Amino acid sequence: MKRTFFTIIVVSYNAGDELIKTLESIKMQTFKDVSIVIKDGGSTDGSLVKARELLKDDENAGKAMIIKSKDHGIYDAMNMAIAALKEDRGTKAKDTEPGYIYFLNCGDNFSNEHVLQKVRNKIKLDEKDSGTIVPTIYYGDIYEMKTSQRVSSIPKINDFACYRNVPSHQACFYDERLMYRYAFDTVWKVRADYEHFLRCFYIEKAETKYMNLLIADYEGGGFSETRENRKVSETERQQIIHLYLPRKMIKKFDLIRMLTLAPMRTKIAENPGTAKAYNGIKSFIYKHKK
Repeated sequence: MKRTFFTIIVVSYNAGDELIKTLESIKMQTFKDVSIVIKDGGSTDGSLVKARELLKDDENAGKAMIIKSKDHGIYDAMNMAIAALKEDRGTKAKDTEPGYIYFLNCGDNFSNEHVLQKVRNKIKLDEKDSGTIVPTIYYGDIYEMKTSQRVSSIPKINDFACYRNVPSHQACFYDERLMYRYAFDTVWKVRADYEHFLRCFYIEKAETKYMNLLIADYEGGGFSETRENRKVSETERQQIIHLYLPRKMIKKFDLIRMLTLAPMRTKIAENPGTAKAYNGIKSFIYKHKK
């Protein structure tokens, strides 16, 4: 598999036309130095057959990899995709010339055909200005289909941002060196991507750079948003922050969260009738924090 600037990992299992929709979104990108890795858990709905046909006709067919094998969930599947990618590329992936890994879920799609070109331009401009290539997570905003609103990411990652929440992985492009060094810890059922981000930030000292770009249209309603997993998510968040933040700081942030009515704000943000006003206020605040 040819090494490329961007590698898009798509995890699927009986995803039907959602998988095809996502792959077509990748194919439409004007920036073509892109490879696709599909990690399929053993679909029986014919979606993988359609995916093979779609990729076969692609001019970049040599930049695609399909892995069909059983896994133990989405994070295990993501780990398997990264491990296969790392093994395939071997010594070809030089530390001085990193590529970037991005995860796009079935049913989600890039917000427009120029997303990857704009992200690549931003990365190259940073490399030119700094003269060095420090392991970095680039991130932008997402469009939430459920509420029909743009959800802005915080422009600066700090302790409080890590305490509250970090950008969703649909917004993030990871320097591949960060992904190769550490797998997602599958002890976390719902929040493994959150813990991984904090590990990159606090342990690996990765830089985080916000791009004022709309990256992906997020379908929502997935694995982490079921009623049961929402409870698990909050429990895991509490456990994870204690791995990276001092207890005194957490108590301070807990108080701030309580006084600012965090649970109520979450409900407002998720309600289609109130999400527009909420996200407008949040975007205004973030704009003045840049």
